[in-house]
Amino acid sequence: MPFTLGRPLRQLRLQLHESFVRWALRVRVPEPAPVVLSQRRVYVLPTRAGVAYVMVLVVILLGAINYNLNLGYALVFLLVGLGVVTILHTFRNLVQLSLRPGRAESVFAGEPAHFDLTLENPRKELRSSIRLFIADEDPIEVDIPALASSTATLSQPTQQRGWLAMPRITIETTWPLGLIRAWAYAAPDLRCLVYPAPAASAPPLPWSDDSAHGSTRDGSGRDDFSGLRNHQITDPPRHIAWKAVARQSDGPLLTKLFSGAAAQRIWLDWQLLPPDLGVEQRLAVLAHWMLDAEAAGLAWGLRLPGQRLDPGSGPTQLAQGLRALALYGTA
Repeated sequence: MPFTLGRPLRQLRLQLHESFVRWALRVRVPEPAPVVLSQRRVYVLPTRAGVAYVMVLVVILLGAINYNLNLGYALVFLLVGLGVVTILHTFRNLVQLSLRPGRAESVFAGEPAHFDLTLENPRKELRSSIRLFIADEDPIEVDIPALASSTATLSQPTQQRGWLAMPRITIETTWPLGLIRAWAYAAPDLRCLVYPAPAASAPPLPWSDDSAHGSTRDGSGRDDFSGLRNHQITDPPRHIAWKAVARQSDGPLLTKLFSGAAAQRIWLDWQLLPPDLGVEQRLAVLAHWMLDAEAAGLAWGLRLPGQRLDPGSGPTQLAQGLRALALYGTA
């Protein structure tokens, strides 16, 4: 019987906790910056150590009453006062803290997304041992100097492409004695763009008369011969220096470099992929091709159904292409 009731009880507990969190946020999510933890948003409860502390005080008080020990009363009142002061300091360590969303660099699906948060301390006292965490992830602990700010970076696993909004975070502290836990919830307006994970294996780059011509971005054109370099797997076969290879018995393949004004371009076209591939598999192969073309120094363009990215190269071109893949088919 306990086995059959355990799961419904856990689900009920999770539902009650989620309802409490929605009520505790007191704002619509995501929250506009800055997120200020006002007094109404900070909650306080004793920790396990705090509960044990109270139980010890009760035992001491009962002993003092039983034996009529004045020193016992004095010790209890002293420790009670210490506990009350601890509640105040723990609460003040968190209240009026301000959070601002920072950067969230784009990542590939399967990699952890990193969200930067800036914590600002408007008071003249140091804020110690502030912990932040997302769901079941490991907490990040920071100290915030007086009238200054600190940055905390929180991680979240990624599974699929597209925009990933920063999940609700918990901010807590048990400073100074660990007897009291003060905490609050926040949902900053921050999101990370998740690119499709490149395919583990993909067909070679689609070299063809229609998709490639000209030269690479590093000056390897087709107008004038300018030298040789080691062959790369993405180099077109027609640029291999076959005569130089024939003169060597066991040397590496070499690729001819050309200089000129023409720019070698390659089109990464959705229609060039095998028809039996699904949407996500096609995007994964295109991502693989982009990285290969960029590593080879090629000027490449992208063709998707209803979208087109003109040929180019460099970090900006790569970011635009991966962004188009990440958001393909999303609203």
